[in-house]
Amino acid sequence: MKLFFHSSVSGSNNCYVLGTDPDCGKQVAIIVDPGHTDQKIIDFIEDNNYTLGGILVTHDHFNHVRGINTIKRLYHPDIYAVNPVIAEQKTVMIRDGDIFSIPPFRIEAFSVPGHATDAVIYNIENLLFTGDSLSAGLVGKTFSLYGAKIQINALQSKVFSLPGDYVVLPGHGPPSSLDVERQLNAGIQLYTQKVKHRASFTVDVDL
Repeated sequence: MKLFFHSSVSGSNNCYVLGTDPDCGKQVAIIVDPGHTDQKIIDFIEDNNYTLGGILVTHDHFNHVRGINTIKRLYHPDIYAVNPVIAEQKTVMIRDGDIFSIPPFRIEAFSVPGHATDAVIYNIENLLFTGDSLSAGLVGKTFSLYGAKIQINALQSKVFSLPGDYVVLPGHGPPSSLDVERQLNAGIQLYTQKVKHRASFTVDVDL
């Protein structure tokens, strides 16, 4: 496989294009979170003679999806997302635990609500495209402790429980590995400390 990484300065988000190797036969690529579409992304697709088989959306935040309409006009790929409509475009809806294919790619989807209600992580051959739900040392920002609990429970039960190691390719910042995040993720450690601190203020009152 070939993996093209593109960081958008305007939106500070990461976009990925994953393509087949030259000896694979038909050349196919998928794009993850096209928050911005520029010439470098187009050149990678064209220079490798790729057919763009699909767009994977990790969550419907503007800086992750605003390049979709440009991609659709150029290549007409299907859009895969939890929501039925993204950027005013109909999608192929996916659900938690779905395993689907954009041949020759086999894709597994994990719903991880918290940072966004429609947040999803994609696993493709031990590459985890995590959007904003998980990044190097951090988890997605939520607006309540309850939202953080839902997100971290989903990460721990669905993602951290995966056997072996995986490459973490987040929506922002540098790549990481799942093994490192299992052990050292500061976002999860901070959440755990907040929960313990909150519990320490619980008292029993005799009436």
